[in-house]
Amino acid sequence: MRRTLKATVAAAAAAVCVLTTTAGIAQAEAPKPTSLYAPSALVFTVGHGENTATATVERAVTLTCAPRPAGSHPAAAAACAELAAVDGRFAELVGAESSVVCTKEWRPVVVTADGVWGGRHVQWSATFPNACMMKAGLGEGVALTF
Repeated sequence: MRRTLKATVAAAAAAVCVLTTTAGIAQAEAPKPTSLYAPSALVFTVGHGENTATATVERAVTLTCAPRPAGSHPAAAAACAELAAVDGRFAELVGAESSVVCTKEWRPVVVTADGVWGGRHVQWSATFPNACMMKAGLGEGVALTF
């Protein structure tokens, strides 16, 4: 009787192990996408300094464009529309010529954009001689002026 009891307990323990192992495998599924849109989430910064490594960040905002405009950017919808018009090529938002007259003082301002646009990683920065030149270079656009 002892052998029968030991055999029954051993068989039950083996069955539990097999069921637990196979149940865990059967439940494993590949992750499903949570969105039909390619991600577009960015962080913009403005700071004083000669380059991104030495600039002291003074302002930073976030911008998400898909599936709908959101973030701390003050004009999220307009900024997303501007970026969509240039397909996320930030350099195209900076104008070369301006009618604004600025002093020639050297107090550099760095503007950066980091994140994901249309599912691809983007990293961009521009250095302007001073705040006046930055405003003149960015013109009437809203994506990089916040």
